[in-house]
Amino acid sequence: MRPLQAAAAALILSGCGYVGEPMYPLLNIPEPVTDLAAVEHGRAIVYHFTMPALTTEGKQAKIGRIEIRAGEAPPGEFNRDAWLSKAIELAATPDERGEVRSQFPANPWLGKEIILGVRVYGSNGRAGEWSLVPITVVAPLAKPDAVSAMAVKEGVRVSWRSAARQHRVFRRVGDEMDFAAAATVEGSEWLDAGAEFGKLYRYRIQAVQKTGNGDAESEISETREITPADTFPPAVPSGLAAVTGTKSIELVWERNTEADLAGYRLYRASAGGKLEKIADIQEVPSYSDPKVESGKSYRYAVSAIDRIGNESPQSEPVDISAP
Repeated sequence: MRPLQAAAAALILSGCGYVGEPMYPLLNIPEPVTDLAAVEHGRAIVYHFTMPALTTEGKQAKIGRIEIRAGEAPPGEFNRDAWLSKAIELAATPDERGEVRSQFPANPWLGKEIILGVRVYGSNGRAGEWSLVPITVVAPLAKPDAVSAMAVKEGVRVSWRSAARQHRVFRRVGDEMDFAAAATVEGSEWLDAGAEFGKLYRYRIQAVQKTGNGDAESEISETREITPADTFPPAVPSGLAAVTGTKSIELVWERNTEADLAGYRLYRASAGGKLEKIADIQEVPSYSDPKVESGKSYRYAVSAIDRIGNESPQSEPVDISAP
């Protein structure tokens, strides 16, 4: 046997082992979109989704094109072919992260239920399954206006003007980069009980309406900001009582419960004169006044003071004669 023939025979013999199943070409059909979402926002239908990363075979998807359609939901049981026959095609482009965010006018669909659908094609033209989401289109909600924010003892009271019944409140605190949903409330007022004095707060409001299969929402209001300051004094002390001691007058009252209480301020007047401060008292709700003259009449009142110096009005006065 010639050398070339021998080498060829050796190669053939060496490959004569187990023969596996034939390898079929990959279909490259993208998986369906799993996060399609849509909402009526002002006068537009806003939608978003993420491009599938894998094929139905678990391989990296090679994307060809996206098909996005919107059309009125057919009556009765959903029929995809009936929907497709009248659905309009929309256009949108994914960003560098594979996310698609776009919108289309809501007005042509007012008062109707529509279906938004998307499917993704592979680079070989094979289409994945449709992903569908229903939207009930209602009259556009007006953007809330006249937003105000006012510091109160309990935090910040935010109010606004709007004809809608339900609203979302968005808040941004200090150097935070983005607004975050803080509350969903009925009516047109909200108390931010978690607000702290001396911090910067920004608020925005959005009207919301429940629909047959989700929410419709307005555009978001203008921003209102506030740095609340503590200008709120403690409560007026109560229960002030005076008794005579040995060459003194002893005073007691009920303890205030404010977390920022610093203490009390005691006032005294003699013989119908004007009340004047005689002592600042640290927290303990009592005082012994030794600077009295036997037989003289005195009047006392007490106020509460917080840590930054806000002082309450004076308590109801008490009258007593020194022993």
